[in-house]
Amino acid sequence: MVFKNKDDALVATLGQALEPALQGRSPWAAARLRFRRNKAAVVSLVLLGLITLACLIGPFLLPHAFDSADWDAMSQSPTLKNMHWFGTDESGRDLLVRSLIGGRISLMVGFLATLASVSLGIAWGATAGFMGGRVDAVMMRIVDVMYAVPYLLIAILMVTLLGRAFYLVVITITVFSWMDMARVVRGQTLSLRSREFVEAARAIGVPTRRIIFQHIVPNLMGIVVIYTTVTVPGVILTESVLSFLGLGIQEPMTSWGVLIHDGTSVMEISPWILLFPSVLLSATLYCFNYIGDGLRDALDPKDR
Repeated sequence: MVFKNKDDALVATLGQALEPALQGRSPWAAARLRFRRNKAAVVSLVLLGLITLACLIGPFLLPHAFDSADWDAMSQSPTLKNMHWFGTDESGRDLLVRSLIGGRISLMVGFLATLASVSLGIAWGATAGFMGGRVDAVMMRIVDVMYAVPYLLIAILMVTLLGRAFYLVVITITVFSWMDMARVVRGQTLSLRSREFVEAARAIGVPTRRIIFQHIVPNLMGIVVIYTTVTVPGVILTESVLSFLGLGIQEPMTSWGVLIHDGTSVMEISPWILLFPSVLLSATLYCFNYIGDGLRDALDPKDR
């Protein structure tokens, strides 16, 4: 390219140099940069990834099965002997393997129940907020009624009547964990439904369903991601509480709640049975909370 003078050449050179930086300043790129600057969130993300990876592949690498008993090492404290690094429980079962299997179950319940509750909450809240009027009033009154229902009592009733299988625990938790997401999505939808792009879609005859799920919902993903990271630890804690009360995952399968329940009865003579599952559960919950804080700060429109 031929330039008339040195100033034109300098401007063109500066434009080429700044072009990658200008292209990289999209909202999501800026959010990623702010998230990386949050050391607590980044460390929590790495630690959560390591815990998840250990729960997924760890049991395959260890020599013990989660339901096999070592009769010569009952209630053995943590030791390198026979590779019982976390010790054993009263039945001689390796606590490390059971902690990893329990983490796998707790994380699976957390992610599956969160996915179901977030999907239901998005659909319910976006529909109520966009439709407005009587539809909104009826749908949100249903949410209010669900809030008034004593959660633990109904959960106990459902688990008692339907059983304690894995998928039933997920359904039980999902039934009572979608209302917060529905309210948040409804509030955001009320502020979006009068925006120009929604009015343009209405003017050209786009069906209501497509407006909601192709125009409204994609603009809610920032707030949805933040609340999802808050929902997952709440669901994991709920599953742990149900299992601790004997209403969740049952033997021979296990979860962190089951292990903590087993550990409380022998914590004076075998404290490691309570210690290790409690530490893993606490670390996981803290990681999700710090990641949620980091995402909230990164995706906050006021900081853009």
